[in-house]
Amino acid sequence: MRIVQLANFYSPTSGGLRTVVDTLGRGYATRGHERVLVVPGDRARRRRTAGGWLITVPGVPVGGGYRVMPRSGPVLRLLDDLAVGPVSIEVSDKTTLLTAGEWARRRGVRTVLFSHERLDRWIAARLPRLEALGGSLFARAVHGWNRGIASRFDTVVVTSDYAEREFAGLDVSLRRVPLGVDLATFRPARAARARTGPVRLVYAGRLSPEKNPAAAVGAVRELLSAGTRVRLDVYGEGPERVRLARQARDLPVVFHGHVGDRAALAAALARADVAFAPSVAETFGLSILEAMACGTPVVTSVTGGAPELLSPGAGVAVPATPAGLAAGVAEVLSWPVAVRRAAARERAERFPWSRTIEAMLALHTSSAS
Repeated sequence: MRIVQLANFYSPTSGGLRTVVDTLGRGYATRGHERVLVVPGDRARRRRTAGGWLITVPGVPVGGGYRVMPRSGPVLRLLDDLAVGPVSIEVSDKTTLLTAGEWARRRGVRTVLFSHERLDRWIAARLPRLEALGGSLFARAVHGWNRGIASRFDTVVVTSDYAEREFAGLDVSLRRVPLGVDLATFRPARAARARTGPVRLVYAGRLSPEKNPAAAVGAVRELLSAGTRVRLDVYGEGPERVRLARQARDLPVVFHGHVGDRAALAAALARADVAFAPSVAETFGLSILEAMACGTPVVTSVTGGAPELLSPGAGVAVPATPAGLAAGVAEVLSWPVAVRRAAARERAERFPWSRTIEAMLALHTSSAS
């Protein structure tokens, strides 16, 4: 079968979305399917990769190094060319690529929409004034948009109970498919780090408002004020970088930028004592799994889908404020080191990528509803 993956907001510095799309695609190809990935770029091009075909369609810049493909035209013409033999379409977008669902319905092609984020929380995090001014009107608009999504696709995939609630009350075929983690790359350090020097904290993720990295920097100040020596290493880029640097100018916070080498990122996570995942609206929390796979317990937000990933001893969910995160760090540090590291790794081992890939393939190869 040919599986065509369509994804907006896919770039060299993309975080979780790129990891998910690429890992699924490699899994499809390894299991004998033809994988075609279609993403926005600065110009049209095609090339064969180890994981299948990579096709870029000229996209419109939308800031932060991201592009989106146009609403119709080139994308739909491309799908016309690709729809030869058994084919299934997987869409990772809730904006301009929804027309792919309409195209597929007309041609009897099976479709899967992968819901990577909750639209209501994503908008609220980036445009809080819009939500505040819109009130119930805002909620109805989002609900109506999601109803339109549900009508276009055979199946909508969500990754958590929190993500599933976005579609409550809608006539939609939902499947919950948790994400996975590369347990071979993300693994504990071979030798335990000696307990000397400051407590090592880490944040790995995009530096954007919806990820709430400012709360992690604020937690450093809270912990120092309480007499706890800490250091925060930040891995990632994004529109909040300059503001965060100003916030942290007198703090032991080191910004490392985007790290494309997954093994290097895993080593950094394994060196830490505690990892921050402070987003208040994460539908899943891939960075949480990666930290726990490295044996590093996580302090995350009490809201969103992140708490569903934790288990006793692997981390704690707290209010995602500087004070809340600092209290979470203090709680985690009160647990025996060996116990918390073992609990984190054990929890991550319940989420192998192979399970995610097999679940997605079952949707692609089943008869369209």
